[in-house]
Amino acid sequence: MEPGFTPGDAGPTRSAAFQKRLRQRYAAERRFRVAGLTAIAISIAMLVVLLVTIAVKGVGGFQRVELAVPVDLANSGIAGDATTLAGSGAIQSLEAQGLPQVVSAAAERLDPAAAEYVQPGAWRAVAQKIADDPALLRTQQTFWLPVEGNLAEAYSGAGDPQLQRLAARLKSEGLLDKRFDAGFLARSDATEPQDAGIWGALKGSILTMIVTLVLAFPIGVLAALYLEEYAPKNRWTDIIEVSINNLAAVPSIIFGLLGLAVFLTLFPNLRSAPLIAGMTLALMIMPVIVITGRNAIKAVPPSIRDGALALGASPVQVVFHHILPLALPGILTGTIIGMARALGETAPLLLIGMRAFVANPPDGFTSPATVLPVQIYLWSDEVNRGFVERTSAAIIVLLLVLLAMNASAIYLRNKFEKRW
Repeated sequence: MEPGFTPGDAGPTRSAAFQKRLRQRYAAERRFRVAGLTAIAISIAMLVVLLVTIAVKGVGGFQRVELAVPVDLANSGIAGDATTLAGSGAIQSLEAQGLPQVVSAAAERLDPAAAEYVQPGAWRAVAQKIADDPALLRTQQTFWLPVEGNLAEAYSGAGDPQLQRLAARLKSEGLLDKRFDAGFLARSDATEPQDAGIWGALKGSILTMIVTLVLAFPIGVLAALYLEEYAPKNRWTDIIEVSINNLAAVPSIIFGLLGLAVFLTLFPNLRSAPLIAGMTLALMIMPVIVITGRNAIKAVPPSIRDGALALGASPVQVVFHHILPLALPGILTGTIIGMARALGETAPLLLIGMRAFVANPPDGFTSPATVLPVQIYLWSDEVNRGFVERTSAAIIVLLLVLLAMNASAIYLRNKFEKRW
């Protein structure tokens, strides 16, 4: 002990230093908590702003401007009943009896200035309703008919001032209004936003996802099983593992270049077909499936393997009867997340020609098609203001599909998950 040192002298000094450090630590924890809560609040605010912006603009995308036209079908001279108007020839029968002229004349009587802006094919909406209910031929009905794009643009306050005045007058009279357009989900792409729909692109996305899943899932799962359960641990397997991890981080446009160089060289007549798109996207998500599959297989307790082997199961039976069923929730979750990523991809599909204007839904896997993200990209590049709302509506549909896929991943994980 040093001269002049009193043991009790260091106690208060050390206690004060300890209390100071403790206060500093608590203060740092409070700052960290505040910073974390602030980051979460900013993220939620940005997400809310994004969703509200898309929703506000997208609501108009599910609508179109229509004109209310009273049509006297009882005195039109058109005949028909449930028997004669049954089947696919009902529309042709009504056309042959002069329904287009009847609808056009009714629009002229209503307002000659507005009649010239009714779409030429608007009579088909009337024909479809008559085919669904032939009793309408004995009545006078008011039909809401779609108008041309320039009048629809004037209804929104843009375009020709003269048309804006006409639209304002018709709106004040209750003859022109924006109504829900159920056909948006049933039609394909068109040059006019009033006629555009997303069914063609959505069907193309569905066909593409089917090809992607059929190719990527079995190959990815079998590759994960082999690497985790059978492959020897040597330099070659290390190279394969590193390559798979690197492929999972490769930009998607690289896979588009690969599809352009390989698949379109082998199948030049299948440009912009869902088959080529599915093969390209399968290459992109396969590394993700392999990685998630290996992690899911690795998470199965070793006691499951040892117990199955001890009871006399062969190595193949252990893998396919015990390991794979228990790892299935993780594998399915990774697969669906990879599929959701593929559904939202645009860049690789642009390179293989899926940006073509496709006015009809694809008939099969080899028909020309486009997909929903590419359709959104093409509409966002249009000058016509009406496509802005259609773009937002298509984004809403894409987000709903992605949410459904993620929800299914959560459901499957919770349904098949085993706890030890």
